[in-house]
Amino acid sequence: MAADITAPVPSDAAPAPTKPAEKPKPAPKTASKKPGKPSKKAAPKDINRSAEIRKVASGMKAKGIKPRPSVIAAELGAKGITVTPTLVSLVLKGMGFRPLRRRKKSAGNSSATIKTAAAKRSTGSSPISVDELVAAKKAVAALGGSERAIEAISALRRLEN
Repeated sequence: MAADITAPVPSDAAPAPTKPAEKPKPAPKTASKKPGKPSKKAAPKDINRSAEIRKVASGMKAKGIKPRPSVIAAELGAKGITVTPTLVSLVLKGMGFRPLRRRKKSAGNSSATIKTAAAKRSTGSSPISVDELVAAKKAVAALGGSERAIEAISALRRLEN
């Protein structure tokens, strides 16, 4: 026959374990200020820092002073507005006070570039100037091509010797 599942528990047995009491949760960690780091709450939210940077930079430009990021950041810091020189630099670049990165010039951009490059090379080891090259090109065209010009130059060398 089947065993009785609901058999009474003897009184000398240990009571059934109960759910352990919940541990109190630790208090949330407060943000501790790291040394050397400025507080992010330094500037009130109603102040537009970029607009303040623009005002100071425009005033400096009107006075004839070149706007520098560190100078502007220090001036605004004296007014109680905390800005970094990096932010100032970005705003100045947007205003057009800072030059953009220069791109490398592509080879053969224009005929002026070619002429100046050839002129620079001519002052080095080669004694031929740009004007002489232009004259040689006209002579080759007059002789009917480079093959005929080479033949004419070799004949001229034979006659000189």
